Amino acid sequence: MHPAPVYPIPAQETQIELVVVNSRFIATAVFVESVAEAKAALSRLRAAVPEANHHVYAYRIGYGNSVIESMSDDGEPTGTAGPPALAVLRGADIGDTLVVVTRIFGGTLLGTGGLVRAYSDATRMVLEAVPRRLKIPLVQIGLEFAYTYYERIKTMVSELEGSIDDEMFGQTVSLIVTLPESARETFRARVTDLTAGTVELIPFDGESS
Repeated sequence: MHPAPVYPIPAQETQIELVVVNSRFIATAVFVESVAEAKAALSRLRAAVPEANHHVYAYRIGYGNSVIESMSDDGEPTGTAGPPALAVLRGADIGDTLVVVTRIFGGTLLGTGGLVRAYSDATRMVLEAVPRRLKIPLVQIGLEFAYTYYERIKTMVSELEGSIDDEMFGQTVSLIVTLPESARETFRARVTDLTAGTVELIPFDGESS
């Protein structure tokens, strides 16, 4: 199984505004990890500016060759809004991103060429403005062990930039930990070495240990 890719995503929701011949184009970039999240964000942004004439969107969920994407002209002339926005988003080297361009009509028609430019420019501007961070794939693992190993394993999780999600103390210690996927095998090897192979790691992502 190939490791999941590490790729840039929006670090926070970002909004810019562009005025073209009195029409206001408000572009918002949002981090979304599913189609349901994209639809929910779109509904929220629509509701925030109910007076707008159009809420054009484009999204790409995933990265590289494994992407779900969609767009809409939302009432603008076919091909003048959603496709230009999606084309800019495709070229932006960012994943898990929804861009919504909300247009408040200013009374002057822009023509098809003007619309394509305006929606492209608004999308480009918000994607240039949005701060980015890397999406690092994580795995969650459960393990149970004797108290003797508790401090050493806690330190190990910390050294591998992981976190402890849950701790249960009974006759033994049970932990649920989250680690970067890239550290999975190192953690398994170090736990095996520390406990002489007596501790089984239970992954919660469907992979066998």
